[in-house]
Order: sequence, then C-alpha cells, then structure tokens
Amino acid sequence: MPKQSLKQKQKQKQNSNKRMKLRRPDQLEGQLKAKLASFYIISGDEPLQVEESCDQIRACARQSGFTERTVYHVDNGFDWTKIVETINTLSLFAEKRLIELRVRDARFGDGKKILQACAENPPNDTIMLIITSRIDSKASKTKWFSALEQAGIWVTVWPIEHQQLPDWIARRCQRAGLKTESEAVTLLAERVEGNLLAAFQEIEKLRLLATDGNVTVDTIREVVSDNARYDTFGLVDAAMSGDARHAVRIFNGLLSEGTEPTIILWALARELRMLSHLARKICQGVRLETAMDQIARQHKAIPFILKKRKALYHRCLHKHNEQKLRTFLERASFIDEALKTGSKTCNPKDELLALTLSLSGLDILIT
Repeated sequence: MPKQSLKQKQKQKQNSNKRMKLRRPDQLEGQLKAKLASFYIISGDEPLQVEESCDQIRACARQSGFTERTVYHVDNGFDWTKIVETINTLSLFAEKRLIELRVRDARFGDGKKILQACAENPPNDTIMLIITSRIDSKASKTKWFSALEQAGIWVTVWPIEHQQLPDWIARRCQRAGLKTESEAVTLLAERVEGNLLAAFQEIEKLRLLATDGNVTVDTIREVVSDNARYDTFGLVDAAMSGDARHAVRIFNGLLSEGTEPTIILWALARELRMLSHLARKICQGVRLETAMDQIARQHKAIPFILKKRKALYHRCLHKHNEQKLRTFLERASFIDEALKTGSKTCNPKDELLALTLSLSGLDILIT
C-alpha cells in the first residue's frame, strides 16, 4: 500500500475515534441530517430541552426505519441483564429498533460494563438513546463513558440563563408565527423565568388567543400568568451582574415561595467568599482564569462551571475590591448571628435585601 494511503487511513481512524459532544441542543438537527449514530446520550436538568432533543432523535430514527421502540426506566434496582436480552433477541416487529434508557440521577451502577461492551461492539440495526441528568466532569472521563461518547453523540443540555431568555422566547414566537413587540418579549420572560415548560405553554396559548398573531404588552398582561420560578443562584448572579431591579424581583419571589432566609444567606455568603478569595489572588498579580483554577477545589467548585461565569466575576470584581467584599462577609456573619439568636434589633430580611443590593453596586447597607 502506498505511504500516502496508509497515512490517510490512520488519519481516518483517528477521526473516527474522536469524541462527539454537542454543547447545545440546537446543534443536534444538523448532526441528525448528516448521519444517525448508534448511541445518543442526552444529559441535563432542563426537561423541555431534553424532551425536544429526544423527540428529534425519535423522529429521525422512525424516518430511517427504526420503527420498534423499547423503553426502560432505570433506577437503583434495575436489572441490566434485560438490556443484553433485548439486544440478543430478534425483533418480532421490525428489523431496526430504538432502545431508550431513562436513567434516573445518572445512576448507572452495574450498567456501566454492559454499556461499555455495547459501545465497543455496537449491536446491528439498533440505536440506543440514553436520557439522564447532568453528567459531571469526573464521570465523563471514565473509561465506560468515554467508550459511549466515542461510539455516538453526547448532547449536553444547560438551562437557559436569564439574559438569554428573551432571545429564546423571540425565536420561539417567530417559529410559532407570532409577531412580538420587544417589550412584550421582556414581560413574557419575566413571567416565565426559570420555567421553560411554562414559556412553551404560554407561547402555544398566545398562538390561539393573540389577535392576528400580534403579541403586545397588553396581550401578555391579559393572557400570560406569572409562572416564574426563582432560585438563590439566580439571585446571586443578578446581584453580581449589577442588575439590582432583577435581584429585587428574585429576592421577593423567593420569599413569597417560602424560601428560608438562611438559604438565601448561604448562597450569598458562599459567593462572597469565592469573590473575596479571587480578589486577593488578583491583588497578588494572578490572572482571573488562573485564580479560578487555583481556588476551585478549595471551594468545592468545578473549574469549567467557574470559567463559564468568568465575565460575571470580572464585572463584579471591577466594582468591588477585596476590602469591600470582606465588609460584605462581615455583614453576612452579622445576619447569620441575628437569624440564629432571633435578635429583635435586626430584621434579617431587610438586612439580606440590603446586602444583595450592595453586591449589585448600591451602597445601602443598613448600619
């Protein structure tokens, strides 16, 4: 065989062994048009995007003749030999089949070896669709998972962040044939924040009720309920980004949902400690990204997740130096003491709100 052909063959082999990871669900459509893989792993904690990704795979599989579908719900007591039996049993209804595994909380247990064996020797005329929650960095580097990833496609699903939600809603409305005012999109985003399923349902409702497909602010006020879901991490991010108005909205939403002040304080104090540590490193001449790598383990954080928030940390650290962050931490300690002792001279909720707004850039700490 000529030398050049051998090199080409080696290059093709290397390319075939490369992992295929799609970082966003919207990349899946292009991959499916190119070629169906033997394995698909859909991992994440955003139900709407997970299910829509699975629907795309199922539809493409049906069009390609994979008409038989077997679904297994995997929990702690699941018998993984059922998968082996299904693969080794001839199909009664179709030559091609889709085996769907819904794995709760990424608990693969005894199935790791079985899945690895399937990945290393893919069954004929079979697609395996594995649906689970977020796969952490440690699990993704294991031998069994690497085998799965090399044999197929891994789609990671991340929640739509607050600043991305209006664009996501605008695209969805356009796809639904709706014409929207920018102010209407903003209001809809506020009413469904943190709840993509509610956003999807409200857009479907607007398709039926919006006059001539035109969506105005008045339409949103009349038709859309307030389905927002709030979390403490969203509160911290809003404060760090300097969006005081949004931070107040989340703060009030958390309290109305019954979130305990101690939980809000924990989230704020946790981030303040991280910020203070980063500020100290930067004062010592360490670059922000390097500082994140150095302190990630100490704060039990995943470096990749920290780096995704690099711009947020940079913006916050530009506003607050280490001394000011230490002052915020001291105030957090004061609030913690008041919550534990039931102090009558301090209103913890007011103090928490003041601390949140101070982190947002407003100097209004109660003294």
